[in-house]
Amino acid sequence: MYIRAASNISPQNTFGNQPFLSELVEYTGDLLSCIEPDYKTLIDPKLIRRMSRIIKMGVAAGMDCLQQAGIPMPGAIITGTAYGCLDDTNTFLSKMVQQNEEALAPTAFIQSTHNTISAQIALLLQCHNYNNTFVNGGASFENALLDAMMLLYEGTAANVLVGGIDEITANSHAILKRMGLYRRFPGSNFELLNIPGKGTMAGEGAAFFMLSQEASGNDWAKIEGVSSFYKPRSIAEIQQHINTFLLTRHIDINEIDLVITGNNGDLKNDTVYGQLQQYDFAHIPAISYKALCGEYPTSSAFAMWLAAHEIKNDVCSFVPQSNQIPLKKVLIYNHYQNIHHSLILLSAC
Repeated sequence: MYIRAASNISPQNTFGNQPFLSELVEYTGDLLSCIEPDYKTLIDPKLIRRMSRIIKMGVAAGMDCLQQAGIPMPGAIITGTAYGCLDDTNTFLSKMVQQNEEALAPTAFIQSTHNTISAQIALLLQCHNYNNTFVNGGASFENALLDAMMLLYEGTAANVLVGGIDEITANSHAILKRMGLYRRFPGSNFELLNIPGKGTMAGEGAAFFMLSQEASGNDWAKIEGVSSFYKPRSIAEIQQHINTFLLTRHIDINEIDLVITGNNGDLKNDTVYGQLQQYDFAHIPAISYKALCGEYPTSSAFAMWLAAHEIKNDVCSFVPQSNQIPLKKVLIYNHYQNIHHSLILLSAC
């Protein structure tokens, strides 16, 4: 399974022809917001004014990915999102209360469903092929990936556009903060992992990938496997899942050149990663990615973009030059609130 192209709108300068994370963006507080591009280069300006922020981000990332791959019509469009179009949902519900359920404009309701982004891309392309959206919390992107891989293995589609998208709004941020997910005191994302505490920083993003069963000669990376598991009872069970995942792919853990983990600065959340890095990943270079994009259910899409980009450039941006080795295999391990755990293994083509 090959990644032919990838596009990522995130809190960092990751979209378009930007130098790869050459200038990291610092945020102070408990929220990392996406740096949005000029949408008019990718979307008809007449349509932009009817799109909410997350729809614009998702459609722009998807269309940019298609342009990079040189594929005008994908064989399938699959997205993963936990929250969907939160702003549209909030707008519709608020107006329903304010207007006493009368004379409601339909736009916000139509665009509030979770599958709006994949549907908008299909409408713009006039694509009548397979279209699906997975809404499975912290496993949404992984399930979208698995669905894409099955379509390609079965030969149902020659190429698949797959993405992970989630946004943070003022209301959702306030609710999740009240539940204790985010930090009470402002801080810098650069210090997020250096000063662990209770809670983390909220994030958001839209990342899309063009996947193909056949190599094109100019692919970013190869997907060796994807796996997710739910609410492991102990660290031993997590270790067993990792060992089984690698064993079924005939890979020894010592063959992994880089591990990308989902540390987010929350003491409770990072305990699992600390134990794995002390034992299982002790002799493998490891980096964390959530200080760049924040915490959100489909952040593993950002991690996969990061891993693919590192493999494509054959360099690890966050490891000293003296310690650089060729990146042949990169393992991503992430969990969301210790509920949904996932493993994604990429290799050089």
